Parts: sequence; C-alpha cells; structure tokens
Amino acid sequence: MSIYMYEAVSGRPSSPFEREKEETLLATIVSDLAVLRFSIVVTAKWEVAESEDAERRTELRNELASLRLLYFEKIDQIAIKFGVERAMKAKEEVEGTFKSARDIKRTAAPSDAGQLYF
Repeated sequence: MSIYMYEAVSGRPSSPFEREKEETLLATIVSDLAVLRFSIVVTAKWEVAESEDAERRTELRNELASLRLLYFEKIDQIAIKFGVERAMKAKEEVEGTFKSARDIKRTAAPSDAGQLYF
C-alpha cells in the first residue's frame, strides 16, 4: 500500500513532519485544557468561600459555568481533530494530574511514627 493510500485510509498524516506537527498541536491543546481545569477548580473554591458576598458568588458561579463550557468545548475539539480515544485520554491526564489541597489527606501510620502518607 502506498504512503498516500495509507494516509487516506487511516486519516492520519504519514510524513514524520506532519505527525510531529500534529503531536505538537495536541500537546498545546491539552495544555490549554489543563489551564482551564485549574481555573475551574480555583473558581469553584472561591465560589464556595464564606468570605465572598452573595453578589461576588453569583459572578463566580457565572464565570464557573463559562469555564466549564470552554473546558468541554476543548475536549470536543480534541475529539474532532484527533479522535474520541485521544480526547478521553487527554481528559483523564488533565484530571488525574491535578490534586487540590482537599484531595490530599495526610495521615500518619502508627507503626511509622513521623512519616506522612499522601
């Protein structure tokens, strides 16, 4: 099968330059996705903070809705451009690498005095 036929059948670029360009684009989009995820987490924490007044909480709630919409649009963009499997993998990667302070619980084991586990 010729290179051009393979590219037409697989839907993926066959030249190394094109594949590298595609991977760079995917990395950029995943990076944007990670930034959006971080913004969502921080905005959500502010939105539930007792120190914020009702008006500010409403603004934060609206901002949170916008950020979530952008987040899922970015995942859709990855799915359209690179396939659903890669979009789900990118989503898992972004959501799996970020841990908030609430997610990290330090507990000391009685047998290991002085050591902390995360």
